[in-house]
Amino acid sequence: MTPKILHIPGLIVMLAALTALTPLSIDAYLPAMPAIASDLGVSIHAIELTVGLYLGGFALGQLFGGPYSDHFGRRAAIFTGLAIFLLATLWAMLTEHDHGFWLARALQGFGGGISAVNSMAIIRDRHSGRESAQAMSRITSIIMLAPLLAPIIGALILKFSHWRGIFVFLFVYGSILAVILFLRLPETGALRQGPPSNPLRNYLSVLRHRHALGYLCAVVAAYAGLFSFISASPGIYLGYYGISASVYPILFGANIITLLLCNRINIHLLHRYPPQRLLQMAQVVQLLAATTLLLGYLLTPLPVWVLLILVMLFIGMQGFVVSNATAGASEYFPHTAATAAALIGACGFAAGSVGSVMTGVLGDGTPLPMVSIMFTGAASGLLFSRWLLPRKPNGAGAAG
Repeated sequence: MTPKILHIPGLIVMLAALTALTPLSIDAYLPAMPAIASDLGVSIHAIELTVGLYLGGFALGQLFGGPYSDHFGRRAAIFTGLAIFLLATLWAMLTEHDHGFWLARALQGFGGGISAVNSMAIIRDRHSGRESAQAMSRITSIIMLAPLLAPIIGALILKFSHWRGIFVFLFVYGSILAVILFLRLPETGALRQGPPSNPLRNYLSVLRHRHALGYLCAVVAAYAGLFSFISASPGIYLGYYGISASVYPILFGANIITLLLCNRINIHLLHRYPPQRLLQMAQVVQLLAATTLLLGYLLTPLPVWVLLILVMLFIGMQGFVVSNATAGASEYFPHTAATAAALIGACGFAAGSVGSVMTGVLGDGTPLPMVSIMFTGAASGLLFSRWLLPRKPNGAGAAG
């Protein structure tokens, strides 16, 4: 058994930096998509698919990394994932072919998933109930700096260097992170003796738990809408509305600032309201925003500023939905926290992958496919949440 560690200096920042690998890996190369497509001799749609490939790899990495972490420890899982991520980043940096780039991105996601699943597990090792949700919101608040800064970093690198320089940046970031975690992050999980438990049985126990399944569905629906926007945003802003590449990071960053503010509000409101109530209030707001967007594009093209405001509202509510749902579901599985977090994260990012790919497949040059997926995600998330979660949430966000 691992002794209880009372205080780990900089824990929230380290876990946020670890989890930020994924938004950095996705958002930093968004401005470079046309350059990558041109250099590799393929259409931009072929490069847009790599967002979905990364998310698919990330989902599989979480499914593998959760049971691995619960049995062999958080540190072993973190450094295994980082090693795979760094090797894949080198591959993406050096490849000359589109298929090689696809495989490198999927492998990057796989390594990132193995590492990132440990952030929620470490929080669950040390906190529960409201404290867990607050810690997750604090991590998310810091993480939001990554998608805010990533497109700007990518655009700056493109201005002074080749698109491959973006992957040099990701390699350096991952290497520095690995050194810091190796020196500063102790083991927080209880190492187990004997053969590993059956991961399939553990995953089924999460899926069979009615309330945990409700939280999982909330995360799945939210991620489908979120990544539909992320993958479609370059085409919508740069293509449909003709926004310049220098203005795009500002419009994209407005969503991240809103999400950051909502995370801070969520932290404060958790002192007064249970996580489930805040989750469902946010789902209602998301559905209203998505419905307005859908009706708007069915009836008449919306001005870009209307799209911007409604998307900011939709994305901002993610700060309530994901943090409270993830913390609420993990509350039921204190001894297999990484496995529960892995399933929730994997299903969420798998849904994000599907939403991203479907947006590309259905793409017609207008925002309608994107807002249709956002509406479907918001409506289904609220429906399953109302159906599966307890009618009267308690203060900890979990039933007994």
